Amino acid sequence: MHHHPQPHISTPASASFAATAAFDFKPAKRRGSYNCGRCGLPKKGHVCHLNSSTNPTSISTPTSSPSAVTVENSSSASRPPHAPPIRQSYTHLRRALSFDDIETRADSTERDLDDSDSPYPGTDLDPDNEMVSGGLPAGCLWEVLRRLPPAGLLAAASVCKGWRETTKRLWRAAEELRLMVPPRGQLRFIGSVLKKCPSLVRLSLKMESDVDATMLACIAFSCPNLESMEISTSNTAVNRITGDELGRFVADKRCLTSLKMEGCSNLGGFVLSSSSLSTLWLSDLYSLSKMVFNCPNLKEVSLEFSRQENDTTDLTTMVDAMGRSCPRLQNIHIASVRLSHAVVLSLTAANLRGLRMLSLVLGSEITDASVAAIASSYSKLELLDLSGSSISDSGIGMICNVLPNTLSRLLLALCPNITSSGIQFATAQLPLLELMDCGMTVCDPDSQNSPCDESGDNELPNALNNKLHLMYQKLIIKHSRLKKLSLWGCSGLDALCLSCPELNDLNLNSCKNLHPERLLLQCPSLQNVHASGCQESLIGAIKSQVSDSMASLENQFQCKRLADGSKRVRAPDCLSQEASDDKKRRKVAEQQCKVLVD
Repeated sequence: MHHHPQPHISTPASASFAATAAFDFKPAKRRGSYNCGRCGLPKKGHVCHLNSSTNPTSISTPTSSPSAVTVENSSSASRPPHAPPIRQSYTHLRRALSFDDIETRADSTERDLDDSDSPYPGTDLDPDNEMVSGGLPAGCLWEVLRRLPPAGLLAAASVCKGWRETTKRLWRAAEELRLMVPPRGQLRFIGSVLKKCPSLVRLSLKMESDVDATMLACIAFSCPNLESMEISTSNTAVNRITGDELGRFVADKRCLTSLKMEGCSNLGGFVLSSSSLSTLWLSDLYSLSKMVFNCPNLKEVSLEFSRQENDTTDLTTMVDAMGRSCPRLQNIHIASVRLSHAVVLSLTAANLRGLRMLSLVLGSEITDASVAAIASSYSKLELLDLSGSSISDSGIGMICNVLPNTLSRLLLALCPNITSSGIQFATAQLPLLELMDCGMTVCDPDSQNSPCDESGDNELPNALNNKLHLMYQKLIIKHSRLKKLSLWGCSGLDALCLSCPELNDLNLNSCKNLHPERLLLQCPSLQNVHASGCQESLIGAIKSQVSDSMASLENQFQCKRLADGSKRVRAPDCLSQEASDDKKRRKVAEQQCKVLVD
């Protein structure tokens, strides 16, 4: 007697009476399998001689919602009573059509079994008894198809009727969808896909075609419960959505909590009113006539403006209104060449008590006085990004005096008035610092002079000043918690000494004047070193020091003498402290540092 193969997953020893009760009251199936669930023979005129008291095979299937379902493998409605089935629990389960994490984990609490949490919504499908074409159990097919991207899922629906029905259930269960919209037929494509997903709450679109109000209306109509929307555009696509159209969309979507949109150059101005919106990202903004935020629960805002000099946006008025109408703001990012000290004063006057991250990028008119205003108003900042500003080492001193107990990320790229002494002082005075970006700060002045600016009178003094400037550009950093350090474009550095045991990412791109013999890396946790545009001798020195550091770490394991004390040998794993050294060896093997040149 041959047994029909059935899917099986081992389960814990504990049983659940609630699972049995839930399935006992399930309505009868419209059509069952034509084969016996025990022996696999056709049911017609068949009496199974296998022991009916044997515990049934069970399968725990990850569902479209964070729950676990155990389905019995019954062969008929008149099955004799049996012990409650065993089920396996899962946690952090991947939603249908969510491609962030394919793996499923097995350590969650179990939830009540109902039709809304069923792995096969809207159907009484038995994954063991119901077969699709080819004899594949429906449960196995579900697990395979739910890992396909949308295009693959649409193609799978054309295989046969069984696959088409399974794909329909998958679409109905989808809560997250990520699509790349082709240049032609975009509206028809979006409409046909969205109408398959009535439960969709998160939508991410990569547009290769233009975006307009019709597309926005299609999304609003097809996704009534939408909570998160992200629209990114390719280089050839144009976002034609206006501020009034965006304002109506936000006002109509009462469940919307996150909105991220690129290419917003045609907004002109907007009024956003929403009690649910908490995250707002808008990029490529240009010459906005008005910006009104009626979003009391807004916690994160990111506004990136185009870098055109003729931008007429009044940032001072915008920041002032945003501070008054959004009192719960925690993260603020504004990138604009029109950022100034007046904008900073408007922001500090808002007195946002919950502000933890502040990023004001490309504001060349932001000075040390602006830093003083920020430090006096926001003393609990965890991230501060003033890249592209005109602050100096004095501004760094103010930051260190006010934020030593909270600041963990400091970004000061493209700040020409900062020297290596200011960088070194910041790392010494900020004990919680984990990330620091100082790209293009310590630059070679000679490389910034234009070739046509060559006058005989100034050539010698400039060369002498450059040599004196480069002579003292050395950087010594010793920090116990620093994990990421970026010195890209610091062509004015000629010596670098790092003693950072937690540092795992170091960016030395275009550090052209850094001498190999003046480089010292005491960073055993390094995983990536970026060295594009560096001298070949410097790249060789980096590789040599990184390999030596790994080798020294590999040899830091316990060694013990033999029983007679005659010779010192490496201790076996059974003598080490709970095999911790073996784990360290595996970790060292996995942490081989990469020197990235291209």
